[in-house]
Amino acid sequence: MLSIPMRSLSTGQSAVNRATEDHEPKFLQAVGMFFDEAAKHSNASLETLKHIKSTDSVLSVTFPMEKDGKTVMIKGYRSQHSRHRLPCKGGIRFASEVDLQEVEALSALMTYKCAVVDVPFGGGKGGIMINPKDWTDAELERITRRFTLELCQKNFIGPGVDVPAPDVGTGPREMGWIADTYRNFNPQDVNGAACVTGKALSLGGVRGRTEATGLGVYYGVREFLSFPEVQKKINHHGKIQDSTVIIQGFGNVGYWAAKFFESNGARVVGIVEHDVAAYNPAGLNIEHLSQWRKENGSFRGFPDAKIVDSPMDLLEAECDVLIPAALERQIGLRNAHKIRAKMIGEAANGPVTPGADAVLRKNGAVIVPDLLLNAGGVCVSYFEWAKNLSHLRFGRMNKRWDERSKEQLLNLVEGNAGRPLSEVERRQMIHGAEEHELVYSGLEDTMIVACNETRQTANAKNIDYRTAAMANSINKIAASLAGSGSIFTHA
Repeated sequence: MLSIPMRSLSTGQSAVNRATEDHEPKFLQAVGMFFDEAAKHSNASLETLKHIKSTDSVLSVTFPMEKDGKTVMIKGYRSQHSRHRLPCKGGIRFASEVDLQEVEALSALMTYKCAVVDVPFGGGKGGIMINPKDWTDAELERITRRFTLELCQKNFIGPGVDVPAPDVGTGPREMGWIADTYRNFNPQDVNGAACVTGKALSLGGVRGRTEATGLGVYYGVREFLSFPEVQKKINHHGKIQDSTVIIQGFGNVGYWAAKFFESNGARVVGIVEHDVAAYNPAGLNIEHLSQWRKENGSFRGFPDAKIVDSPMDLLEAECDVLIPAALERQIGLRNAHKIRAKMIGEAANGPVTPGADAVLRKNGAVIVPDLLLNAGGVCVSYFEWAKNLSHLRFGRMNKRWDERSKEQLLNLVEGNAGRPLSEVERRQMIHGAEEHELVYSGLEDTMIVACNETRQTANAKNIDYRTAAMANSINKIAASLAGSGSIFTHA
């Protein structure tokens, strides 16, 4: 029986303050601490480790924007953590909490994330320090285009230089504005559409990008649950079906992760949002819950769930899998010892602090780390980038050929079997892959390979999965640096 521990909270206390102690490291320090621990298990030299850990370049810009008759100074950042592979890759977020340290930390995480899933990019990240809810659509467009202009002028954007993507507070609309601004300043660049990913389909986006991160989270959790050593450690049957899942965050990643868990037989018993949480031990209907929130602005009043007024309490409920899919530092020393989930899947970037990580593992939980689990977004961004460079939709050249080949084979089978297939059976058998099916297939293969590489390293070195994934990443980056020579990296 699932239970929810409840306690009273002051309404002014933020989720991060509730979770973390004052002495716990900030996000950038936490990423560095995880790196240092993994470095002990890598094959890289001390000098190479210093090179990998350091941020290559940071752009900080300030520009004026008129708001209600007054001039507001807008602050924006773009960090290129590593250019060992080009272009750099990473999202642009719009949030009032954006600062240089956060952007650097996220860009570092992107470097390691790309390496662990064998995506040939360096790590980048950007952000503008605004709350998008405070600005009109027209104002947001001007801010986005002005920031893109700054990136163009400083050579911080381009298909072979630095390729942004959506993040917190941004989406296909903003990516379209970025692409259009870049195109107007670089009309001769035939590959200009590849300057940004996460675009709408009409602007060169790829089918499957919207749900990519959530789908990658599902694939990753599914793989780790299938490992016998994980099943033994957390006393789990190893299947997604009938597993109980709680998800923090109901934005793009949380929504799609919930959809894929639900459609594959899991019971999503809880969804945690910033104001309230929804809980139903029999399982929530994700589409009904999403539609209710769209119509009412909140989970409040949703008839098929218990509404929890202290949403962070639901993180501490008993479940098989807990998916933090909101922001960083959501599980810290203040609440880690109360987490009862058997597995924590980090769909957000940096949701668990180093101290909390140690507490959770000591208490027997398995943590699937962010640099591996939420890499679905950058993986499919890679596919979109490759599609833009090839100027060709995936499947366009071979879909009909594959169908005709399958049809000829099927005719032979029917002749030998002496029984014709029904029209439905024939369509299923000869169906050629659509673009989104190829994208799903590529993402699934990528996650399976990366999860198994992480597992092998963890078992071989007797280390946790975060350290194993980071060590694998370090070794891949070090090999890339060694292979490219050192004439430009050493005096």
